Amino acid sequence: MKHIGLVLAFLALASCVDRSASPTVPEALEIGSNYRVFAASTRLPEGPDSFGYRRSDQLRYLNLTVSIPPNREPGTLRFGYGNPNPRRNFTMANREIFPDAAAFRADLRHTMNAHPLKNKEVTIFVHGFNATQSETAFRAAQLAHDIDMPGEMMVYSWPSRGNPLAYAYDSDSALFARDGLEQTLREVKAAGARRILLVAHSMGSLLTMETLRQLDIKDPGWAGRNLGGVILISPDLDVDVFRKQMSLISNPPRPFVVFVSAKDKILNLSARLRGTHNTPRLGNRSSAQLVSDLPIEIVDTTEFSDTAGSAHFVPATSPALLAMLQGARQMNRTFRQDETSFESMIVGVSVERGPDSEIILRPLSDSPR
Repeated sequence: MKHIGLVLAFLALASCVDRSASPTVPEALEIGSNYRVFAASTRLPEGPDSFGYRRSDQLRYLNLTVSIPPNREPGTLRFGYGNPNPRRNFTMANREIFPDAAAFRADLRHTMNAHPLKNKEVTIFVHGFNATQSETAFRAAQLAHDIDMPGEMMVYSWPSRGNPLAYAYDSDSALFARDGLEQTLREVKAAGARRILLVAHSMGSLLTMETLRQLDIKDPGWAGRNLGGVILISPDLDVDVFRKQMSLISNPPRPFVVFVSAKDKILNLSARLRGTHNTPRLGNRSSAQLVSDLPIEIVDTTEFSDTAGSAHFVPATSPALLAMLQGARQMNRTFRQDETSFESMIVGVSVERGPDSEIILRPLSDSPR
């Protein structure tokens, strides 16, 4: 309990920073590498181009340009908040709000038409607990840039409070945002995306699974027919709830990948906050044996946690795993729908199968002899 108290005290201090502040700096376009990110948001606007934590029944679409600072290491993400330095910080260089869904679809369709047919795909990133809209756009740009992701990147920005002490608010907001994510998926498909990859982090996995379940109730098999894959990273999700959700999805997308770790202290804290500290969250390594019978791939990233920027987001903050994902993309067009196993796409790291059929990733220097 003493450890938990120290963590909460640290989080309280962190919550004093105004993380919602992220001014638009057009000069950044001339400094960093520019990356375009589409966004859909159920956050209520709080100014001409500012979206906060309050919930909105209206789904809005945005076109964002993120300036990625030069001379940074893969996996690193530095914020400047109210006073960003484009040479050191990820910076919002341009913001545009589409007048309606039709305008968004037209722009996305036009953008995709500039790609070869095989790259007419959209990756939709669903953020987790304690995230602001700008932070989410920056993280999506960082991940896509570092692995040279094909196609277009989009974020679904649900109304997280962006406060580490607002766990209950965020949990309710994730459920509030289900209809918006469903609408976003349908709009992206209507825009002509040949393939949609859905990537969720932490609490965003709850929102994602609830949305997939909702879609299947309305139209059985929709997800399997229209999504090219689902990736859950460090999912903050009850295992029993996940099993129930999966049982109600008649045709789960393939591949369906869950990244787990044995060193994710954030998930341990989440379990305590929920009063379920004796049972693992889905993102805990120990959950693998509880879901090994499901049509999913479990990928254990524990061995990379110590060198990652965040033990709660290892695939996006570990230089070694980012290099692995980039290599997989270059060799096999990462997460190709016609691949039968995620394991067959992994390059640059040691791979072995664990006792519960999970894929265990290790640095090459730690390979079993």
